[in-house]
Amino acid sequence: MPVRAWNDFGHMTVAAVAWQHLTPAARARAVKLLRLNPDYGTWIAGLKPESRDVTAFMRAATWPDAIKHEVGHLDDGEHPHAPEANQNTGYGDLNEHRYWHYVDVPFSTDGTRVPGVTVPNAATRIADFRQVLADSRAPDPLKSYDLTWLLHLVGDIHQPLHAVSRFTQDLPDGDQGGNRVRLCRPPCRQELHFFWDQVLGHGTPAAALRLARQLPAPAPQRMADTNIQDWVDESGALARRFVYAPPIGPGSGPYALTAAYQNRARLLARQRIALAGRRLAVLLNGALAPDESPRALPGSGTPP
Repeated sequence: MPVRAWNDFGHMTVAAVAWQHLTPAARARAVKLLRLNPDYGTWIAGLKPESRDVTAFMRAATWPDAIKHEVGHLDDGEHPHAPEANQNTGYGDLNEHRYWHYVDVPFSTDGTRVPGVTVPNAATRIADFRQVLADSRAPDPLKSYDLTWLLHLVGDIHQPLHAVSRFTQDLPDGDQGGNRVRLCRPPCRQELHFFWDQVLGHGTPAAALRLARQLPAPAPQRMADTNIQDWVDESGALARRFVYAPPIGPGSGPYALTAAYQNRARLLARQRIALAGRRLAVLLNGALAPDESPRALPGSGTPP
């Protein structure tokens, strides 16, 4: 199952939104931790000093996808196998952990039998990594690893198709978060999941910063909600209401997306990315700088 859940541009935009709303102390702590990532030098290569911190923060959000293509990392499959699946040992862990990127809550529209939710998953890992970041006894190298994953997974879990798998008579083993729902006939390989990952297009870190500044602020009570199960429930409900809406039918397709569907998808993606970034900032402020006064929160202006 491909598990990108927003492409690099989407993940960088989530991180850019979060960066704008980190407290100064949380920013400084995050920057210090991310310098321990083995790819940090690549992230900042050729950049002016004033743009290194924010760019590294955004690029870090793409790292859990990037390692799938790096020599030395191991594809340990799409399904967790204990005890390695639950380990949290830092950068010495070379497994890709693809099953950490999503939480496939099953549902059916026609009474097809559904399985339980597999663990570990994105929701359980966010909870674990958040706890480590807030633990004063945890070593910085481990916190660096967990921060990098957290930057990514908070974005993942706000992508609607990373919170569901639809089971139907046509797909009794599930559609793997839309990966088995085709949007064109073979040999074309575009799937519903791929469309949602790429819906905002592609761009550089600078373009992600520009988009982050343009996104409307979510309602305050929603931004403040750090209950991970609420995030999963939201994404699942949106998937059932909007992602699997016509012209998407009950089977594997192929289905041709209308202009109206694509426009709704872009609007929803912008909303989810804005909300993910603001929630990520709340989470990181609490974990990395819990004693900093809320009055020190930066506004929504341009990051340095």
